Amino acid sequence: MALLFQPIQFGSLTLSNRIVIAPMCQYSANEQGELTYWHEQQWANYALSGAGLCIVEATAVQPEGRISYADLGLWNDLQRAQIKALLAKVKSLSPMPFAIQLAHAGRKASTDKPWNGRGQLAPDHAQGWQTVSASELPFNTQDHAPHALTKAEIDQIILDFAESAKRAVDAGFDLIELHAAHGYLLHQFMSPLSNQRTDEYGGSFENRIRLTLEVLQAMKNVVPVDYPIGVRISATDWMEYTGESSWDIESAVGLSKALEQLGAAYIHTSSGGLAVDQKIHLQASYQVPFAEAIKHAVTIPVIAVGLITEAMQAEGILQYEMADAIGIARAIQYDPRWPWHAAAELGADIQIAPQYLRCQPHAQRSQFKAFDDAALLK
Repeated sequence: MALLFQPIQFGSLTLSNRIVIAPMCQYSANEQGELTYWHEQQWANYALSGAGLCIVEATAVQPEGRISYADLGLWNDLQRAQIKALLAKVKSLSPMPFAIQLAHAGRKASTDKPWNGRGQLAPDHAQGWQTVSASELPFNTQDHAPHALTKAEIDQIILDFAESAKRAVDAGFDLIELHAAHGYLLHQFMSPLSNQRTDEYGGSFENRIRLTLEVLQAMKNVVPVDYPIGVRISATDWMEYTGESSWDIESAVGLSKALEQLGAAYIHTSSGGLAVDQKIHLQASYQVPFAEAIKHAVTIPVIAVGLITEAMQAEGILQYEMADAIGIARAIQYDPRWPWHAAAELGADIQIAPQYLRCQPHAQRSQFKAFDDAALLK
């Protein structure tokens, strides 16, 4: 049986297969950080995809933590209620578990939508605001400098992550992913390129990862016992060529070990996003070696992601023990039935909604089984 279609445990949560829909920002919320119809059709598509898990887009724990004014939020109870109602609808379509990625963009906040240019909007712009970070170092030289967070403000952010985690559980999500990657706030604290603090949150490696560990612990303190929380990290800043001290794979391995000790359910291994001068060696599976290095250092599952687009490619990563699960992002947005096609190619069983059973060629039909109705009624 193909490894890609074998079950896996993320803490207390069992996935039916190892295909994870990685979080993808949609920039389609209203300016209050609330759902729109775009999310309804998008989440329904995810639910019918046949993947083992869907992690919905980076969702801000504070208004100032949004990447753009069109980002989803979970900082108030109205947002929670709307998400809870939508999640109940999409879960009626499929037993696939849904997760949410909780995030704070830090100095990379207050931007326009990417298809509008994605430049940063100044604090005095109607749709902009003052950004925050570990230090007063902007992401781009033309950006407005972020405000360096005080200890009291750091404490508030930790509290807001915890409050959003409680709302996520109440909304019905089966898992939470903490976003500590791609140059956003937690990554900004971790990298010496963006963190020049001299207090307990700056300087040494232990100090720079402190905020991420404190946020994870605060979230775990408020969710039910054994509720799974995974963490997405950047394994490198891709800045080794500069000779400057930066976040690298050795740092990522050390962080992953610390996250495992705190009870993280998995490590989702990505990279980059911290520096505009990053030099990424872009190619198929380009981030998989980072996942492999971390997998060899921890015992919790590791998700590999990044230009993994083919079924045999994904299966090979698992067969060669380079990762435990596969994150599929833009490939599944382009082909919402990617898991179906992968199952057909690999000769594996996959469960789909019964309305779709007759749409497959006869030779492939034996691999496609209907969801158990009882699972949908739980």
